[in-house]
Amino acid sequence: MLQTKGLTLHYGGSQILYGIDMEAKAGEVTCIMGTNGVGKTSLFKAISGWHPRSGGEVILNGESVPKVPPQGMARRGLAYVPQGRMIFPLLTVEENMETAFALLPRSERFIPAEIYDLFPILKDFLHRRGGDLSGGQQQQLAIARAMLMKPKVLLLDEPTEGIQPNIIQQIGRVISYLRDKGDMAIVLVEQYFDFAHDLGDRFYVLKRGQVAMQGTKTALTRDALREVVSV
Repeated sequence: MLQTKGLTLHYGGSQILYGIDMEAKAGEVTCIMGTNGVGKTSLFKAISGWHPRSGGEVILNGESVPKVPPQGMARRGLAYVPQGRMIFPLLTVEENMETAFALLPRSERFIPAEIYDLFPILKDFLHRRGGDLSGGQQQQLAIARAMLMKPKVLLLDEPTEGIQPNIIQQIGRVISYLRDKGDMAIVLVEQYFDFAHDLGDRFYVLKRGQVAMQGTKTALTRDALREVVSV
């Protein structure tokens, strides 16, 4: 579903990413791991078009994608839930979700029951403003909005950050559900090691903007992965 080849990124005169090669397959959770400041969020920004990549290639659904803005990547089937969630604080829960309708044909512009089955609190708070929700509720809203776009690739940046344990468990169940449906590639940036390891099928560990380790869960031992991530 998603590949990068030789991906590089600069912020001004500073190079952040150095030739990132990675692959995320449908029906799998691919985890991008590493300490703070190694380029995990920058990788997502380069893939999603939030920050133009300097070089390299992004391949989505088998097609090489030119440098396009975020809306161009969204139209190609990529949804991005950024760190901090970025919901619209003055719009209601329902209005926030409806912003995803811009990508859908008119016949599909409705909120399916699946969303409320996965996130019951959103149905209860449909008319509450997004800014009045807790952090965990906002994260559920952001993931629901991304799901409504019907993406082929879903990027999740630190979905457990600042969230209470019961909602972390719920988000984990939602990610497992989406993975098991088999039609979506999920790419997860996550500092919470146990959460990422339990969900992940494939792992990439970044150090100083480069891939320091990669492999599947069966190929990498838990202890070896934890040791590389923590250094």
